[in-house]
Amino acid sequence: MTLATNRDRLVTQVLTGEVWPALGDRHAYRTDADGTPFVLPGMGGVTLGVHPGDPAAGYAADHLEPGLSIRHREDRPNMALQFLSCIGNVVTVRSGPAAGATGRVIGQHAYVLADFAEEELSQVCTGDAVSVHAAGQRLKLTDHADVVVKNCAPDLLDALGLETGADGRLVVPVAARVPAEAVGAGAGMYSEYANTDLMGAYAGQSEDLSLGLERLRIADVVVLEDQDHRYGRGFRPGYTTVGVISTGHCRLFGHGPGPSTLLSGPTGAFDIRLDDRANLSNAFAALTGLGASA
Repeated sequence: MTLATNRDRLVTQVLTGEVWPALGDRHAYRTDADGTPFVLPGMGGVTLGVHPGDPAAGYAADHLEPGLSIRHREDRPNMALQFLSCIGNVVTVRSGPAAGATGRVIGQHAYVLADFAEEELSQVCTGDAVSVHAAGQRLKLTDHADVVVKNCAPDLLDALGLETGADGRLVVPVAARVPAEAVGAGAGMYSEYANTDLMGAYAGQSEDLSLGLERLRIADVVVLEDQDHRYGRGFRPGYTTVGVISTGHCRLFGHGPGPSTLLSGPTGAFDIRLDDRANLSNAFAALTGLGASA
């Protein structure tokens, strides 16, 4: 059953940006939680071979950003791109050999991140222009006034299997539960910007760092316990946040695979159900089958 929302009162804006190049530092090395220096690929550019449903951890990478890393070269237009782009929005390549190819936003980091088919990604180059049909900010759930929606395309709600349960709570399928102690970098920031890095998925490092999150996948829907992301990001007992893993493996201490925020509110407002199918790969397939465009 389709959730009652204010989707008919939302507007769509066409935002523009470009595929931003990967950036390096002249000092090269960073140091992981065990004191080991490393130089690895990660943020920016076009990242091939990693898509929704693939493992989030275990790569020779740091701050892995799947697909396209998109920003605007001017600061204020870039903030509009960051704040207004929502997970599930359609992204179109506007220049270069892949012009006309379409994908979808899978989250935010330092950039807006978008997934495309592998054969299309391989044709994209840094500097290629893209557009985002941005819609979803200020989306409200009419029957769930305590739940604040963030960064979510209107059609994605149904594709993720959200519904109102018999007891009136919001039923949300998730692939994993994340304990509050796993929350690292990103706490204290606006929940419309970037994401929340999760500690405890440091594959190949000291075992005492593990919080059992090494099995997370790119684009998994997860629940963050005791996290309030309604008006920022912070620890608050009795509150629950639902997000989507938008970035992958990190070696830098305090960082890790990170969810972009989708929903936040009092824990009692949610009926969280574990479901291994709770991943954007399945939601996007459902949207494609419906011919959805937002």
